[in-house]
Amino acid sequence: MDVQEKLLAEEREELLLTVKKLQTLVAEVLNPDDFRKIKEILLRTVESEGLCRDKFGLNPVLFDLQTAVITAEEIGLNRASIVSIMLHNCVAAGVVNEAYVSQEFGDDVAHIIHGILRVNELYAKKPSIETENFRDLLLSFAEDMRVIFIIIADRVNLMRQIKDKGEMEERTRVATEAARLYAPLAHKLGLYLIKRELEDLSLKYLEPDVYYMIKEKLNATRAARDLYIANFIGPIEEKLSAAGLKFHIKGRTKSIHSIWQKMKKQKCKFEGIYDLFAIRVILDSAPEREKQDCWQVFSIVTDMYRPNPKRLRDWLSVPKSNGYESLHITVMGPEGKWVEIQIRTERMDEIAERGLAAHWRYKGVKDSGSKLEDWLKDIRSALENHADSDEQLVDRFKVDLYSDEVFVFTPKGDLFKLPIGATVLDFAFQIHTTVGCRCTGGKVNGKNVHIRTKLQSGDQVEILTSPKQLPKRDWLNIAVTAKARAKIRQSLTEQEMQVSTLAKEALERKFKNKKIEPDESTMMRLLKRMGYKHVTEFYKAIAENMLDVNTVIEQYQALQERDANPNAFSTEQRSADGYVANVQDDHAQGNADVLVLDNNLKGVEYSLAKCCNPIYGDDVFGFVTVNRGIKVHRTDCPNAALLKERMSYRVLRARWAGKGSKQYPVTLHVVGHDDIGIVNNITSIINKEKNVMLRGISIQSSEDGLFSGTLTVMIDDQNQLTQLIKKITTVKGVKHVSR
Repeated sequence: MDVQEKLLAEEREELLLTVKKLQTLVAEVLNPDDFRKIKEILLRTVESEGLCRDKFGLNPVLFDLQTAVITAEEIGLNRASIVSIMLHNCVAAGVVNEAYVSQEFGDDVAHIIHGILRVNELYAKKPSIETENFRDLLLSFAEDMRVIFIIIADRVNLMRQIKDKGEMEERTRVATEAARLYAPLAHKLGLYLIKRELEDLSLKYLEPDVYYMIKEKLNATRAARDLYIANFIGPIEEKLSAAGLKFHIKGRTKSIHSIWQKMKKQKCKFEGIYDLFAIRVILDSAPEREKQDCWQVFSIVTDMYRPNPKRLRDWLSVPKSNGYESLHITVMGPEGKWVEIQIRTERMDEIAERGLAAHWRYKGVKDSGSKLEDWLKDIRSALENHADSDEQLVDRFKVDLYSDEVFVFTPKGDLFKLPIGATVLDFAFQIHTTVGCRCTGGKVNGKNVHIRTKLQSGDQVEILTSPKQLPKRDWLNIAVTAKARAKIRQSLTEQEMQVSTLAKEALERKFKNKKIEPDESTMMRLLKRMGYKHVTEFYKAIAENMLDVNTVIEQYQALQERDANPNAFSTEQRSADGYVANVQDDHAQGNADVLVLDNNLKGVEYSLAKCCNPIYGDDVFGFVTVNRGIKVHRTDCPNAALLKERMSYRVLRARWAGKGSKQYPVTLHVVGHDDIGIVNNITSIINKEKNVMLRGISIQSSEDGLFSGTLTVMIDDQNQLTQLIKKITTVKGVKHVSR
């Protein structure tokens, strides 16, 4: 018989023994013909070569049987879980489907198999399991918590068998996952012995020298340690019994992994760990006497052995926020050794042992939220409550913890958490802003999709980009995450600024070619005349060829010539407040249709219109009201077109004359980058100006990093206003100032 045949013979023998053990364990919960049906399906799967050995060369049928034994014996799951473990590979191989399993074994079995296959698909994407996100995703995938128990049992089985099998790299990966993922999960679920075994086996494979060193030292000191514990607790038992207390005492040696963690933390050798074991005094006390009895034990023990006051932990008076209650003391025992004693009642011990959101946090295992904590606390009790039916168990194990989140992978296996409803575009911005801005689409599970495609948990997403792509305004209707929307708005603003800059440069070149030096105040008035409220709209129209540059220059020259006409404009400027029109002089000059705003004439009542607040130097016209005299409007007033169209017979031509001394209010619109101190810089400029007073300010910030606001100032004349606008424009960060 060669080696291969010998191995197969050993496997057959072990297979028979495992089957018999499993039958004994689950005989009461399996249906009479379950094993026969399972055997038939397994034989069909083997004949079709649908079952293959894994990377460690393990027989898949035997391995699943061993996992089923662990699940039944050490965790306590029943029929549906056992059958699911035996059949999930057959379903994965396509020999039978979930519908067939549901028909032959029940919906419960098919449901668990579906969860196991989903988890296997998850692992096929080679994710990084070190993140908290992966554990959350695992729980959301395993809607039925029995799936989580099964994969923990599967990992325990694997860890027990891979010592001398497979490649070192694979053993290291499996051991690392056991320590970082499965051990914390087992602890949270109250599977403390399994958690301890996973941690110890992980240390055994990852750091064998350390593991065997600690194991040998523990074995060498076991007899002495057991004798020491017996001598230590003997006198305590006598005293407690004499006090009439009902109790039992148990000791526990720390796990090898726990000892190693302590050695690293304290930076000492094995001999420096004084609390290799802990002793628990567990009292059978009535609820109203719990604290009193615990403190009585404390008094008795500290009378016998000297306590270390620095090591007292009182979680009786003030329990931990997670409900953990116990009294921990460390006393000097015989031979000068420190011994930790935990004093608690049966109720307190049950809570601590069952892991009800207390013990695992006490040991430093990170939680993903109180939501998970509240849900997990009844799992262990439910498994041990044999009165529950399978349907009741399934209802208890339903997970709806992550219904508001989705978890998706990059092609490299990195895991990201996004809100439900997130799209491919959101995922692109989650990876990096540049990736988001250049996103043209994506591949979800290998299929090309649009950027608006909504993602599902477990999707593997690849982002497609193009260097020519830029964010568009309709992207704001696609993105749902705050980060993506903020970055899109920021990019759109930058694009508009860039377009404005290019259009402005093109216009300036055209002016230069025609040897014209543009005046900013004249340009602003021209923009208003042409119907543009903001300078960015004006330059955008030029950039999109909606407005011809030559037309702009022609209208600018026409406005400039009009301003230069001495009959229409005087270089001496002032407010029209307090002036009257000299209509008689105009009649004498033959200009009966022109209202001259001067301070030497009387007999005509007029005032400046509030809708446009004309100032000295503006192109203006007069409008004759019914009983309030003449209102003076700017020619680019928002109401000008309507007045001239509907009541042209009331409109008078008007011009300025003379020089005055009164100030008048002007409101300026300012846009700029929302930098620290920029508002102070602007107001400082205004305060330094002679005869200029700031009367009001209103500033609002936006999500795209810009601010906009209005400034109301009292000013003497238009020259002063023009100079003030130029100075505010020079403030770093200010993008635009307009009246």
